[in-house]
Amino acid sequence: MNQREIYCACCEADVMARLTDGGEIYPHRPDLESLPFWKCDTCGNFVGCHHKTKQRTRPLGCIPTPEMKEVRKRIHAVLDPLWRDGGMKRQAVYALMTEHMGWKFHTGHTRSLAEADKALAAARHIAACRQAATQ
Repeated sequence: MNQREIYCACCEADVMARLTDGGEIYPHRPDLESLPFWKCDTCGNFVGCHHKTKQRTRPLGCIPTPEMKEVRKRIHAVLDPLWRDGGMKRQAVYALMTEHMGWKFHTGHTRSLAEADKALAAARHIAACRQAATQ
């Protein structure tokens, strides 16, 4: 399976993404050379895979733009400490995000920069409420 239909946020459509590896995506990073990635050859954007699972070529979500990747990192920077530090269960954090977003939330499934920005605002709200509740 060298091609797969994946939503591309830059192209704003489902595209036939091509399976490639880190040697193409990150030629300056030998440590990523063997990792799988799905690439949209129309815009050049890509998404990583669940490479540590049995389905190692399953995409992590839709193909984001570089701007969306940055917002997704900020979302994780806000959400991950909520469950990693033991204050909340991960499932509870994502249930709150789902409630705020109005759809089953997963960072990798944000399909636009506006949606990612909305998710970041929701994450910040949840973190602020959590902090207020623990003080």
